[in-house]
Amino acid sequence: ILGEHLRICPQGYTCCTSEMEENFANKSRSEFEAMMKEAGRSVQAILTAQHRSFDSYFQDLLNKSEKALYDAFPSLYGELYTQNAKVFKDLYSELRRYYRSSNINLEEALNEFWTRLLERLFKLLNPQYHITDEYLDCMVKHAEQHKPFGEVPRELKLKATRAFIAARSYAQGFLVGSDVVRKVSQVSLSQECTRAIMKLMYCPHCRGMASVRPCNNYCLNVVKGCLANQADLSTEWKYLMDSLMGVADRIDGPYNVDTVIGTIHMRIAEAISNLQENKDSITSKVFQGCGNPKINTKGSSSEDKKRRGKVTLEAKSSAQALEMLVLDAKGNLTALKTYWITLPSSLCSKKVMASSVSDDKCWNGMTKGSYLPEVMGDGLANQINNPEVEVDITKPDMTIRQQIMQLKIMTNRLGNANIGNDVDFQDTSDDMSGSGSGDSCPDDVCGKRLSKSPSTRQPETHAIPKQSGHGVSGASSRSLPSASLLLLLSVAVIAPQHLWR
Repeated sequence: ILGEHLRICPQGYTCCTSEMEENFANKSRSEFEAMMKEAGRSVQAILTAQHRSFDSYFQDLLNKSEKALYDAFPSLYGELYTQNAKVFKDLYSELRRYYRSSNINLEEALNEFWTRLLERLFKLLNPQYHITDEYLDCMVKHAEQHKPFGEVPRELKLKATRAFIAARSYAQGFLVGSDVVRKVSQVSLSQECTRAIMKLMYCPHCRGMASVRPCNNYCLNVVKGCLANQADLSTEWKYLMDSLMGVADRIDGPYNVDTVIGTIHMRIAEAISNLQENKDSITSKVFQGCGNPKINTKGSSSEDKKRRGKVTLEAKSSAQALEMLVLDAKGNLTALKTYWITLPSSLCSKKVMASSVSDDKCWNGMTKGSYLPEVMGDGLANQINNPEVEVDITKPDMTIRQQIMQLKIMTNRLGNANIGNDVDFQDTSDDMSGSGSGDSCPDDVCGKRLSKSPSTRQPETHAIPKQSGHGVSGASSRSLPSASLLLLLSVAVIAPQHLWR
């Protein structure tokens, strides 16, 4: 029949009524959105699997260290352990809470552990004296000077803080990446895109050419126009992938989590041994600074005397497992770097089933033949002359711009984790591509930075998804922007297109 009634397809002779055309338009829209979600789910699956693998490995390291402590310390230390078991349990609980993104200052948690342990052990090692809480306060003030646990607290704080910051940011990075893909894949097609997709996929049916495949370049122009905003994710997406790979190298290198996390119990045992071995000289120094405490008339147990001496604990290394985890992650991250740029060609070849580039008997939007217009570039700014889709380049999609901001925030967090530093929201909003080498940050400098900054507190950003059943909760010492303010920020940042990078 004559096609004068058609509103999308060419108005020559047609097989379609107005109702059929409308049905095809709805069908093409739902099919294309399903294609987007399916492509996104495959990426989400990869990122989620990487997170799950690392999370399981890291939690297992902590569990094994804690179990080794619970198994060995009762026989090694007797009352020194049994009367202070909660101190050790609380430490591992705090470490887990920090890793799961609770509002924990890791340095303060470690300092609190050593303080509580020193107070308890000092009383147990000196049972002949009546030691009051006030006396313990005095002793703690002098602890830094006397170093009762040797260098263990300082070294463990530096190494554990770096390792935990890197591990937490690394695990978060996979979740943020997956969450960004999920949200972006749910963005609906515009009315102009619905018409263009319909014309691409089903107008051949209305012309009696159901078996003719769309021209490849024609398909690319349609899909690039419809996914122009998504393509603008590419720059920040690549930075996120690169930053994750940079932190992966740290986790399996200078901040080796296997060495640090898997040996926490050994370092605690070493610290206790230092205290036992130097008990007399440390006690003498404390007495000099705080005065002689009263003699305890009740008598005391001398069990601690039986348990002196250097303690040696073994740690079962899982370095090979960590190396394999990192290699697998880096392979997947490398493959995903170009996801947003290659998505149009992937959809055209695998889903739309477009013809080969050289085919001159394909559907070109009007009839069977060759397709002459050039293929547009990637991203919103390059669609100004798209011959197939009318794209308003002055109106970027706000959902996608929000996700670009979240990629930027997470990349900056990873970049700071790469140098052993954690940051709050105000720091991450700066224009910083992240992923510094960290080689210019010697131990003493990083140590000072970590010890003086409240940066180990986790910032609250609305797009970081839940991890292991725990969301990012609490707030840092500064007030943080709401989701609506973040949206306004993203608009302000992206208004001039070139400012994004």
